[in-house]
Amino acid sequence: MEYFAQFGLWVILILCSFQIQPNYGFYLPGSYPQKHGVTDELWVKVNSLTSIDTEMPFSYYSLPFCKPEGGIKDSAENLGELLMGDKIENSPYRFKMRNNESEIYLCQVEALSGDQLKILKERIDEMYQVNLLLDNLPAIRFTQKEGYFMRWTGYPVGVKIEDAYYLFNHLKFNVLVHKYEENVARVMGTGEGVELIPVGKEGSSEKPGYMVVGFEVIPCSIMHSANLVKNLKMYDKYPSSIRCDPATVAMPIKEGQPLVFTYEVTFEESDIKWPSRWDAYLKMEGAKVHWFSILNSLMVITFLAGIVLVIFLRTVRRDLTRYEELDKEAQAQMNEELSGWKLVVGDVFRAPSNPSLLCVMVGDGVQILGMSIVTILFAALGFMSPASRGTLITGMLFFYMILGIAAGYVSVRMWRTIGFGDQKGWVSIAWKTACFFPGISFLILTTLNFLLWGSHSTGAIPFSLFVILILLWFSISVPLTLVGGYFGAKAPHIEYPVRTNQIPREIPEQKYPSWLLVLGAGTLPFGTLFIELFFIMSSIWMGRVYYVFGFLFVVLILLVLVCAEVSLVLTYMHLCVEDWKWWWKSFFASGSVAMYIFLYSVNYLVFDLKSLSGPVSATLYLGYSLFMVLAIMLATGTVGFLSSFWFVHYLFSSVKLD
Repeated sequence: MEYFAQFGLWVILILCSFQIQPNYGFYLPGSYPQKHGVTDELWVKVNSLTSIDTEMPFSYYSLPFCKPEGGIKDSAENLGELLMGDKIENSPYRFKMRNNESEIYLCQVEALSGDQLKILKERIDEMYQVNLLLDNLPAIRFTQKEGYFMRWTGYPVGVKIEDAYYLFNHLKFNVLVHKYEENVARVMGTGEGVELIPVGKEGSSEKPGYMVVGFEVIPCSIMHSANLVKNLKMYDKYPSSIRCDPATVAMPIKEGQPLVFTYEVTFEESDIKWPSRWDAYLKMEGAKVHWFSILNSLMVITFLAGIVLVIFLRTVRRDLTRYEELDKEAQAQMNEELSGWKLVVGDVFRAPSNPSLLCVMVGDGVQILGMSIVTILFAALGFMSPASRGTLITGMLFFYMILGIAAGYVSVRMWRTIGFGDQKGWVSIAWKTACFFPGISFLILTTLNFLLWGSHSTGAIPFSLFVILILLWFSISVPLTLVGGYFGAKAPHIEYPVRTNQIPREIPEQKYPSWLLVLGAGTLPFGTLFIELFFIMSSIWMGRVYYVFGFLFVVLILLVLVCAEVSLVLTYMHLCVEDWKWWWKSFFASGSVAMYIFLYSVNYLVFDLKSLSGPVSATLYLGYSLFMVLAIMLATGTVGFLSSFWFVHYLFSSVKLD
């Protein structure tokens, strides 16, 4: 019953994600400024430890750090955060608004055991980062290298110098605050709760307050004396002065040695406005190159696509016009001397091999493509900002489930079209559509999940969440797919403009394998993606923030157009050489872009993720890449197939060859 209760809660939360109520401000998740009065307590939260070397997150308290006095408590997390491996918990770090404090004693961890020392050394070797959160802002760290300032989120667990391991046991916090602005508060929503603030109450502030607009941390390694802290309690003042110098380290870790943790905090009033507080995280290095590369890619690909489209339209239009200008006697004589696509008129609509699989893949492709377009559009409009962790994944799942109705409709109607209107087997097609891509996804994710479970990583999906996902799948996505299939079965099938001969025509021997041309066709769609793909991969695997969803939406639309054009041209080329087996080839002509993306992923693993350590990490990377590539293949292949189907239908409807 516990699983059903959790499942019901998830359904309610998903359906209420974008709620708007009258007389209240617009609800934009993650954007409502929290008002803090002077001396109000601020509590730092901790997220999972992360590393670009292993890509396996671990719980903060898996290491011997100080624990809060009231015990460890998990923060409420949405579905996307859980799937991303976030594990947000409370911490003992406590601040008081506008109250600068130094030399604060936190705790002393008992003598390190051999196992604890081994884990600490492993985490330091693997460059794990500690991720802290204050008022939903990640802690940011600035470093200087060769005259350039570099930004990092979080701070390293420790550092290895020669053969000695040093732990960062003292943290110097700097909190940037801005005076609370009532007019800003009235137009924002909150990511911390579901309550909304009425907009009609002017002057309701009881006392002036402040908003947190920045959270910086400097880690230091300080040699503390265990004798000085014997009688100290948490938050007492450390007996001696502490000088935090990030350039020096002084706290080596050894077996049997206790660890003492301290911190200090300063508050700095800043001119940074509330809406701009995420700018520090979004100002990634190489931003000018990023914008220039995307614009250059869009211009080049648009130019190439225009050329392909113009040549294609002129060729087909001239061919049709020349034929239609002939009189009936000349047409009859020409029919005897026909060559090219006109010869396959009696075979062009012959059912392909494995028609049910083709219909299922096209239905799933429509669902994935629709989910991508809607999700990226909402993200570009600001509904899924980096401030709302997990919202992007949650939105993708929500839209994917809802668009099951489109998948069922397209797959069943295509099945009936191939079967000349026969409704037999439509339920089976709808079921296969509902289970094909999700089934493969669950197989891949379950395999990877076992690897994460074996490593005790927080990235492993809990069993209860697995049950909830399966319930969401079978109670929302599958029924909607069947409903869509029902409407597809009732809708009239698409009539073919020409009759199909009983005996199939022999395909002439080709000078080169047709599949070679199909696989090579994916290079042009890949050209629209590869620059943007680098930034997406860096966001996923290098811990960077991806925020240019507007550009991504433009690239996606351009990708759809290029996939359609490439598939049209290739289908026409096959028909011109009397190859009437165009169904699967049109699908893989544009879907072959997935092959190049997978090769790019391998290239990224070898040359950009050189530090990725261990076979488990590499397997996780390749497994997630395979999952992504499968989705891209279905979406792009569907675009190519549907555009080619429309083109072939239009082409043979435009001229009478009987």
